[in-house]
Amino acid sequence: MEAPLYDFIILAASGFTGKYVVRQALKFLNPSPSSPLKSFALAGRNPTKLSETLKWAAHPNSPPSIPLLTADISDPQSIHRLCTQTKLILNCAGPFRRYGEPVVAACVETGCDYLDICGEPEFMETMEANYHERAVENGCLVISACGFDSVPAELGFIFNSKQWVGESAPNRVEAYLSLESKNKIVANFGTLESAVLGVANADRLVQLRRSRPRRPRPTIPGCPPPKGPTVEHNKETSLWAVRLPSADSTVVRRTLSSLAQNPHGLPGVNEHVEEIEQRTTFWSSVKPAHFGVKIGHKSLICILQMIAVGMIIGLLSRSLFGTWLLLTFPSIFSLGWFRKNGPSEDEVDSASFKMWFVGHGFSNNNGGGNRELDMKVVTRVMGPESGYVATSIILVQCAFVVLSKREILPEGGVLTPGIVFGPTNLQKRLEENRISFDVISKHAPLQKL
Repeated sequence: MEAPLYDFIILAASGFTGKYVVRQALKFLNPSPSSPLKSFALAGRNPTKLSETLKWAAHPNSPPSIPLLTADISDPQSIHRLCTQTKLILNCAGPFRRYGEPVVAACVETGCDYLDICGEPEFMETMEANYHERAVENGCLVISACGFDSVPAELGFIFNSKQWVGESAPNRVEAYLSLESKNKIVANFGTLESAVLGVANADRLVQLRRSRPRRPRPTIPGCPPPKGPTVEHNKETSLWAVRLPSADSTVVRRTLSSLAQNPHGLPGVNEHVEEIEQRTTFWSSVKPAHFGVKIGHKSLICILQMIAVGMIIGLLSRSLFGTWLLLTFPSIFSLGWFRKNGPSEDEVDSASFKMWFVGHGFSNNNGGGNRELDMKVVTRVMGPESGYVATSIILVQCAFVVLSKREILPEGGVLTPGIVFGPTNLQKRLEENRISFDVISKHAPLQKL
């Protein structure tokens, strides 16, 4: 069998997020033996747009000689052809419920590994239901959510969990996401489209989950956390916050479910003894907990506006006409937070994110009964603008781990980023590329009032 021509192919490279992935990948293109990236190609429907993307991504330098491949998701043969030319597909073509499955199907059929930036629970879980067994058979890794959804949440949760050493154990970890900018925050239209279609098809996700075997649940000490108020003011972060119905919580729960089945993680294709010990040691230090995500802001008015936008999306998404209104006039119905043309480069450059992880648990997990939570661990993940910059950094670094560490990764399957990349050097790679992981505070035991 001939070796693939390219280390990876970026599919939908001329899209809003795709062009940032191209720019990030160009930073690492190096034919030297030590480089994980020696060749890659861009793929999409329009060669002219691909050429323009390459010029934009390479600016102010001249664009390098990168192959531009024509591929259309509506043409299965063209996608299949892509998969035979590369080790790995980086899929940036969303919404994934509309455009993702043909790419996953082609990768699974050919044994080509697959990463995407999806944040759509229904798509991810449908792919798991339909393709997991076949992916295992063909040695194909299918890993969704390899962008801001949901690597900061996954690695952030794991990072917080690993701070609970010895007999201490978390009961719950709550993530508080703060999107910050010197300018007005403007999000990707594709994010809104995915959210609207997700709400409109929420019943399908419920039906899918009911039709599948119940996932194993990890053993978590203590009682499940109370629901709590709709809006809270969190003193650790000084943010007003409301629960965020993102993919992060479901992806983390899938990772914890996989860990409940495989306490030492998933074995790699060709691990050595040292690598097996490293994986086993890593996962033995990760302690499960209930997990949720909230979005926060220093202004209560801003949080109330977010709730209003959420209610508008929830109401209008119930009908085809309402969905059409939301996707035709995004700026109006989202109070200016989403625009069809996306944020400007200045708006992207001025934005950043912070994600706090506030863990509550027990300083000593040996006791039983209804004990009080007497320990708190606060950690934080922070980095540049989330939708384009951080997402492109994360996707490219995930790709490098697959390329350089394939022998220690699971042979195949439809899996979450956490269960695949947790024991690898992905966190270190992200820290070297503008995304930081910090311990903010540890308190044990808490002082009783």
